[in-house]
Amino acid sequence: MTLETTFFNHTFANPFMNASGVHCMTIAELEELANSKAGAYITKSCTINERSGNPEPRYYDVPLGSINSMGLPNLGFKYYLDYALNVEQQSDGQPLFFSIAGMSAAENLEMLMMIENSDFQGITELNLSCPNVPGKPQLAYDFDATLELLKQVFAHFTKPLGIKLPPYFDLAHFDQMAEILNQFPLTYVNSINSIGNGLYIDPQSETVVIKPKEGFGGLGGEYVKPTALANVRAFYTRLKPEIKIIGTGGIRNGQDAFEHLLCGATMLQIGTELHKEGPQIFNRITKELESIMTEKGYQSIDEFRGKLKTL
Repeated sequence: MTLETTFFNHTFANPFMNASGVHCMTIAELEELANSKAGAYITKSCTINERSGNPEPRYYDVPLGSINSMGLPNLGFKYYLDYALNVEQQSDGQPLFFSIAGMSAAENLEMLMMIENSDFQGITELNLSCPNVPGKPQLAYDFDATLELLKQVFAHFTKPLGIKLPPYFDLAHFDQMAEILNQFPLTYVNSINSIGNGLYIDPQSETVVIKPKEGFGGLGGEYVKPTALANVRAFYTRLKPEIKIIGTGGIRNGQDAFEHLLCGATMLQIGTELHKEGPQIFNRITKELESIMTEKGYQSIDEFRGKLKTL
């Protein structure tokens, strides 16, 4: 029985990671992930300059998950790149995942070129599911803008690159986005980011629970698992095989992880539940996944990955 997962020519002890944005703001938090049972980990989505983010409260745990409008708080590109380069010098060759989320296409391209010209050998994640231009949808909901940005990116960027996507809700949109993504040498697609612009109300005080955007925020956790599974499955069945899927959304236990893998995910990221439990979740969830696989008679993840049955 093994949970070993091969991704980008590397073998990880298990498929579990943190979702960027959770428990990865500071070097101290990143080191806790490095010393946990997670198979891999990723840095906080960064901008070129440090950002304090939106006013608090901006994250709130709710019974079926979470709602947040963080505003990309981060300590700046150089902080995370310096950490990543230091880790690579000391590591056993495990690639670190490095997340960027510029406030504009130009900022994303600038950061990618700094990565291209650096000694960083890991995997970069470009977050396309952040709103950039007021009055415009987040980039990945603008198919023409996504295509244009990826053309510009791959005209110059040669290192391994994955992209983080928001959820899609229409089969035609899965088809359209997959047609775009299949044109490029992507390492992976990470699906999904939070479901945007939910609203949660405290019934006692009759108020919203987060301050930014008059209470509107991204939903995570149990709420989003069916949407996440659908997006993982939709892209697994539409993207060329060399583009792997990282499944994110609603993973709270081994059964949730098993379902993401069954839909075709290769790696798995945990956000809301990691925020609630801390890095010890990786110890629990690996044991739960092993138990399910033992019960079903699977010796490895490859025996069932992507083999979801339909009626």
